Amino acid sequence: MQTLDNFNFAGKKAFVRVDFNVPLNEQFQITDDTRIRAALPTLKKILTDGGSVIIGSHLGRPKKNPDPTFSLKHIVGHVSDLLGVPVQFADDCMGADAENKAKALKPGEVLMLENLRFYAEEEGKPRGLKDDASDEEKAAAKKAIKASQKEFAQKLASYADCYVNDAFGTAHRAHASTALIANYFDADHKMFGYLMRNEVEAVEKVLKSAVHPVTAIIGGSKVSTKITIIENLLTKVDNLLIVGGMAYTFAKAQGGQVGNSLCEDDMLELANDTIAKAKANHVNLVLPTDSVIADKFAADAATQVCDNDVIPDGWLGLDLGPKAVNQMTQVIKDSKTILWNGPAGVFEMEAFAAGTKAIAEAIVAATQKGAFSLIGGGDSVAAINQLGLANQVSYVSTGGGALLEMIEGKVLPGVEAIRGY
Repeated sequence: MQTLDNFNFAGKKAFVRVDFNVPLNEQFQITDDTRIRAALPTLKKILTDGGSVIIGSHLGRPKKNPDPTFSLKHIVGHVSDLLGVPVQFADDCMGADAENKAKALKPGEVLMLENLRFYAEEEGKPRGLKDDASDEEKAAAKKAIKASQKEFAQKLASYADCYVNDAFGTAHRAHASTALIANYFDADHKMFGYLMRNEVEAVEKVLKSAVHPVTAIIGGSKVSTKITIIENLLTKVDNLLIVGGMAYTFAKAQGGQVGNSLCEDDMLELANDTIAKAKANHVNLVLPTDSVIADKFAADAATQVCDNDVIPDGWLGLDLGPKAVNQMTQVIKDSKTILWNGPAGVFEMEAFAAGTKAIAEAIVAATQKGAFSLIGGGDSVAAINQLGLANQVSYVSTGGGALLEMIEGKVLPGVEAIRGY
């Protein structure tokens, strides 16, 4: 497989799919440019080689073409500042303006195309169907959009000599610019960007080549949203720590009283099956023994510590209790590979942040002793950043949905398009 470091971009135009889906305020100012900064090493490598860059990205979820609210023109100036190179802008990604500017691009120059999702062909989903459309009409629209999606991808590919995918955040989508476009480049002219490579290698370091003991800390409000991740991990980890709201489903499944805590009653049998599978696979499944409970979901709620199986009616668990913290942090500190997805409590409220903080600090301690630690998922990333500890763990993923699907064991279209299987 071709790599960015081994490829000489001198005199070549590279179509680089990035994830510049950054948050904007009402004045269209960027409020968090993390995703842009993450792509800079890839873009600068191409420019340093003497190549030129055509940037393709989406922004938001536009439902029409064009929608000024989601125009990438709002971020061109900031990207120019960060790159140290004036970034040209094409007011479309398909029209004559884009084609002509791409053709005229000289070594060292950068062109940003307008939002790829202004076209339904990017996602391959028909738009504008009436609510009462028949099944036949829906099938015909889907068939038509899939055919035009290939033409869309081929047009984007025609602008460049090579293709670089550095958008891990969209790698789980079989979109035109993340998967189909790669079909129009030879194997030695398509590759991962640095961010994409680092993300894939970090996950595979946990799932495929981990140093044992391996510990996964999985949180979240619902078992139903994480069950496929849990089932995949049960064949790969030594320790599985369940935290967050989903822990109360496990507690109730074992006959406990969980008060008003989050609980999925339709998942009780599945929770017990998971406990049995963990035992069969010799996985140390650690469930919280106690919680910090509250009389309401609020920062100023009355609180007390209570065992997880005897939470009174009217009270709900919102954080790990001290016994659970001690038990779990010891397991984490003795680990050599750690995956953390999902906070331990409602860390946004100070009264319920201690468990999440303790887990983060235990991961840092293990990392300092040589463990590899991967933090992923929006809330976990927000927590590690809020605590100021992001630089003290091995890797913090930008992936979101792509990361979760990869942990589930799925093959991501954006990865498969470059690597092949």
